Amino acid sequence: MKVKLLSTLILFTSQVSFSQTIKGKVLCNNYVIPKVEVINANTKALTVTDANGESSIIAKTNDALVFVSKEHQVKKLILNPKLFTNDELDVELILKAEELNEVLITNMPSIKISKDEKWEQDKLDQYTLEKNAGATKVNGVYTGTIENGMDLMRIGGMIVSLFVKEKEEVKKALPEIEFSTIAKNSYDQKFYLETLKLQADEIELFLQFCEADPKSKIVAANNNTLSTMDFLFEKNIAFKKL
Repeated sequence: MKVKLLSTLILFTSQVSFSQTIKGKVLCNNYVIPKVEVINANTKALTVTDANGESSIIAKTNDALVFVSKEHQVKKLILNPKLFTNDELDVELILKAEELNEVLITNMPSIKISKDEKWEQDKLDQYTLEKNAGATKVNGVYTGTIENGMDLMRIGGMIVSLFVKEKEEVKKALPEIEFSTIAKNSYDQKFYLETLKLQADEIELFLQFCEADPKSKIVAANNNTLSTMDFLFEKNIAFKKL
């Protein structure tokens, strides 16, 4: 028992003699780095560098020291006498590569010098007239303009745009026709009674059931007889399951 206790004491004394306080400084490009975590990977001991980048930690030869900083690359050192300068450990860290933020390219709005469109068009007309007046005239060739007059090509474009605008307004003015109206106009009562096998008092309810389906608006907009019939057969199957 005494021999075993003596052996344990000798081993403990030996370990203490080899372990020592390691003092060091952490730098980056010759600037000290504060708040760097210094970890002894073997003993799990941890310390943090002060405002001068200095720290001290218990370690021994062949222990692995790990230096961790948010803005720098992690560094790991295996302790050996060659790393020390004047009994201190100077550690140089490398800055992490900067990650560029995602660049989003969007279309920039066009910039107009003036908000007065009439003034802009008048200036453009004036420029066109001056340009045509100074241009060499070729007999027999029509340029689309009248000397000292307005640009006929532009006037024609304005007239076409008016017709297009009127056509769009007429299209917008068309009322939306309900599916039930199209269904009633396309098929008589006999179709619903004999083909779809509905009761007379079920027809109106069935058409309301069809209109509840958003697809009915698409069918109504197309106003195609075949599509309407297919839709009615499809909804009739679902209606009978209610």
